[in-house]
Amino acid sequence: MARSNRREAGRRRLAMRLPDMRELIMEARDPRQLELFEAYQMAVQARDSVRRQGFNSNRVREYDEVCVEIERHVVSAMHELSAKHTPFQREPGEPSDLGG
Repeated sequence: MARSNRREAGRRRLAMRLPDMRELIMEARDPRQLELFEAYQMAVQARDSVRRQGFNSNRVREYDEVCVEIERHVVSAMHELSAKHTPFQREPGEPSDLGG
């Protein structure tokens, strides 16, 4: 599977797995985010391959843990990058710097 295909497959998987983050995941363009999507796809594929073999439940559990850890990194990256790109918003009633 080509790298861009892995990234998009990982993006779709994560969007389904993390519905609260779906919009941010689908709009993500940051290289760090894209790398996480690809890593997630690769971990899921490896886990599924080991699972099909059926004789190493410890290895399946390890890959499950890797997938969950990547999910945590994705959530963190989505929050971090969306905060950087969201303009500062004032609370209602907070004075403006514009003197009005």
